[in-house]
Amino acid sequence: MHSGQQYPDFSELRALWQSAESLGYDGVSLFEHFRPQLLGPDGPCLDGMTALSALAACTRRVRCTMLVTSTLWRHPALLAAAAATVDQVSGGRLELGLGAGGDDLAFRQYGIEQPPMAVRLERLDETCRILRALWDGGPASFDGTHFTLRDAHLAPRPVQQHVPLVIGGSGARTVRLAAEHADVWNCLVMPPREYRAAADACAAHCVRIGRDPATVRRSLTFRTALTSDAASARRARAAVRDGLLGHPADLPEYIGFGSTQECLERLAPYLELGVRDFLLAVRPPLDLETVERFATDVAPELRKEAARWN
Repeated sequence: MHSGQQYPDFSELRALWQSAESLGYDGVSLFEHFRPQLLGPDGPCLDGMTALSALAACTRRVRCTMLVTSTLWRHPALLAAAAATVDQVSGGRLELGLGAGGDDLAFRQYGIEQPPMAVRLERLDETCRILRALWDGGPASFDGTHFTLRDAHLAPRPVQQHVPLVIGGSGARTVRLAAEHADVWNCLVMPPREYRAAADACAAHCVRIGRDPATVRRSLTFRTALTSDAASARRARAAVRDGLLGHPADLPEYIGFGSTQECLERLAPYLELGVRDFLLAVRPPLDLETVERFATDVAPELRKEAARWN
């Protein structure tokens, strides 16, 4: 589940994570926008990394994922230390997602500089290299265009011997970086034909650099509304389409509105395309029926189908 953290207080977010763990979800993720546009310029948004650490302490089993943090927010060495701390708190359950940094009202509200995309992608590449160097034990020295390290140490290191790195995005340059650095490549749902093209590009770049494409786990984030009848499905779709849920309409992020069987049928093509991580994205006002039915009715069938393709 991709829970995000745009809730009015921490207790609601904590309850959602604990519920997800009890329902059998494999992992839950936050993002690291500071002022996301979704709920407007004054909408609530807890700090991502501190919330992730607190939620790691409140759970026992689920993977705790940051999906994603922008490399603009922290120097890579500071990010490495923060991530190592979350991994320590969680007992080795962290997955760290990185992105080049997209729209965020914090750039205007807080006066944070947003460099051009080409610069942000360079920073992303250098950040991946620095994280690995520090997590692997150091001392790490690095001379990059944007960052410099001199005999840098990090202690304590993460609990995990190899913290999974997630690269988020579907642009051509981001996909190439995923092929080079990521353990997991994640993107928002898109039509299967477009997803195949992006996945093929990632695999082709893996081959060019001598990496087995199968070592990059494919992850898809999507929204859905699971309903008990067609009339409820139509109402749920209309509420999203007309922006009645307190945020702008975002129908392209939805795979559909309807039954659990319809949900399975719409996710099946992505299984054939190698996706093994399906992230149900939720946000307030929470649709608890969908949260529960996805865990109890959809996820077990996805696991069975995935086993067939493995």
